[in-house]
Amino acid sequence: MRYLTSVSLARKCSKPMCTRSAVATLTYAYADCTAYLGPLATYAEPHYFDLCQEHSETLTVPRGWEVVRLKLDPEALKPSSDDLEALADAVREAGRPRESDEPEQPGPPPVGTLEVNRRGHLRVLRDAEA
Repeated sequence: MRYLTSVSLARKCSKPMCTRSAVATLTYAYADCTAYLGPLATYAEPHYFDLCQEHSETLTVPRGWEVVRLKLDPEALKPSSDDLEALADAVREAGRPRESDEPEQPGPPPVGTLEVNRRGHLRVLRDAEA
């Protein structure tokens, strides 16, 4: 029997049973009794909670806690021309020949050692006193 699974690179809501895409990140400052809800974090952190639009709007906190809501900008979630330009620059840089493509020649063995064997760039050294 064959099972097909799909893997999504989009981050999902942290709420159980919710399969919607995350749009906001929730963090806590326990010492201040404050929950911070802001734009989706750049990368997933184990102590952050990613929430979908619905769960970020209906968020409640324990009595006595405060919620600080940072403005969510839906346009910020979309790729920008800066992202595309940065990717193109990285590809161009990776494709440029390096100044020194020749393998580095190993220098002499350290003082007080004898070269016993050599394979390619690896050397077996022995103490001269041994």
